Amino acid sequence: MFQFKQFKIEQHLTAMKVTTDACILGASVNVTKAANILDIGAGTGLLSLMMAQRTRAEITAVEIDQNAFEQALENINQSIFREQIKLFHQPIQKFSTAGQYDLIVSNPPFFQNHLKSDNLSRNKALHTETLSFEELLESVGTKLKPSGSFVVLLPVYETELLCRLALAKDLFPVKQLKIRHRESSKIFRIITTFEYSEEKLVEESLIIKNPDETYTTDFQNLLKDYYLIF
Repeated sequence: MFQFKQFKIEQHLTAMKVTTDACILGASVNVTKAANILDIGAGTGLLSLMMAQRTRAEITAVEIDQNAFEQALENINQSIFREQIKLFHQPIQKFSTAGQYDLIVSNPPFFQNHLKSDNLSRNKALHTETLSFEELLESVGTKLKPSGSFVVLLPVYETELLCRLALAKDLFPVKQLKIRHRESSKIFRIITTFEYSEEKLVEESLIIKNPDETYTTDFQNLLKDYYLIF
């Protein structure tokens, strides 16, 4: 169990646990202009709950895995944000909605050619067979408002691949937050914001820890409303 300041995340049913990079995504995504939000691949419900804490927007979350869905449902229903989040158990490729969204957020499966484990749920969460980048972008294309934003968390190579595919659909990267464990470390995750209007790319960076293994001021400021330790 992972206890946050305003909610808790039970994760014993799920293969993919709470990660620091997912928390960074949930805390950094700009929700100020969104009246409705779509969370693709809800997992434990972490991103939806983090966003719900700082917006009154209606949040729709979609999760394909049965165990993850049940875990997310438990976490959402036990939170003070349960009336704000609607959770659906189905693949995003088959999810239909009457309208489009101001903001779509996703921490999608990203391994494409890696060896798989014997854990089927973990494979589903990590590998793109259940949601390819092409299918992800197709879903975004039908569900994102023309004025909306699509925000996604991926490793470096996969970010480059998604950017190339997105350009073919007139989705342009307008902002990137590049995450490193330490100043001397390589970039290990990038949070990219896509929009339909082409603008100059804004690049930012976030370092998680100082050389003495304490958390950096930037990281603490970002997560202080969520982490109990700050």
